[in-house]
Amino acid sequence: MTRRGWAIATASAASLFGASFLAVAVFDPLPRIVWNASASAPIGVYRIEPLPDPPNGALVAVTPPPTLARWLAERGYLGERVPLLKHVAARPGQSVCRINAVVSVDGRPVVVARQRDGRGRPLPVWQGCRTLRAGELLMLNPEHADSMDGRYFGPLPTSAVLGGAVPILTRDSPTAPLTWR
Repeated sequence: MTRRGWAIATASAASLFGASFLAVAVFDPLPRIVWNASASAPIGVYRIEPLPDPPNGALVAVTPPPTLARWLAERGYLGERVPLLKHVAARPGQSVCRINAVVSVDGRPVVVARQRDGRGRPLPVWQGCRTLRAGELLMLNPEHADSMDGRYFGPLPTSAVLGGAVPILTRDSPTAPLTWR
């Protein structure tokens, strides 16, 4: 390649590189790949896909509202800008209750909340029953008793959902090797 060809190729590559950074700065895209380090969902790498109306049972990436995000970070549960991976447990129109430690959906017990975390600190408590309104979801990881989820902070706005979380490379248990999905 001639000197002029190299100059044109370099300028083109630099322009494309600069344009991609500009696009990121202007459009502020949501995370598309997430590493989950919490054992409340299989540890590993997830692809985040658009999921405008997640069904019950869907695994979703959630950005906690600012107050909750700060609390999670202060307690050391999660970094302040790190999304949670949770399953949709209830949608608008469904009844959700927390009576004492039992969280139920449509009258069916789903999870039990703990009073204290692993360090002995008290956990948040919400009580009562309500029907979820449009724009609300209850997120739980019912298979994991230690999950920091809606059993403690209640329903979240649907606007907190980044998208569906699709496993790419995860572990079946904390000591298992990572497996391609």
